[in-house]
Amino acid sequence: MKPALQWALVGAFAIGSAALGLWLRDRFEAARTPPPPPGLAVVALGESAEPLLGTTLDGANQPLPGEGRWRLINFWASWCPPCVAEMPVLDAYHRAQGPDGVQVIGIALEDAADARAFLARVPVAFPIFAEPNSRTDSSVRLGNARGVLPYTVLIDPQGRLVAQHLSPFPDAAAINDWVDGHRGRAP
Repeated sequence: MKPALQWALVGAFAIGSAALGLWLRDRFEAARTPPPPPGLAVVALGESAEPLLGTTLDGANQPLPGEGRWRLINFWASWCPPCVAEMPVLDAYHRAQGPDGVQVIGIALEDAADARAFLARVPVAFPIFAEPNSRTDSSVRLGNARGVLPYTVLIDPQGRLVAQHLSPFPDAAAINDWVDGHRGRAP
């Protein structure tokens, strides 16, 4: 067999193997993502996420702040090391926004007392809410089917879910780039 033909066959095999690997990865990923619990309405990208309600660390139920503005909602927990590392990053982004910028909101998926204890050690300037971590918590309603933390969503001024981010942001500039990239593509 001629060397050119051999290389062509090797190349075709490599491309076929890569395509099969990507297809299998997508199949396994879909199989690992559980369906939402029966009766839970999951918001799709571009759909309204309203009403956005939360429970303060003092136990008061209320609408999340920032209605009519862009809102970045970060789901976290004090037992989650990547979440802990991300909190100062989110706080820096929040402080850079000023009173008319993107409203940053944290939702601790744990007991409010645990979140308060953490925030006593690592204070942040943005509002924090809490709710139990469950298969029906608000992160699942906003697309976090696997329940992985940290999980961040971007809500536009009309209350629509615009973007989802599953992993910690390394710095405030990365948050800014992510938000700015999605603001330009909002429905």
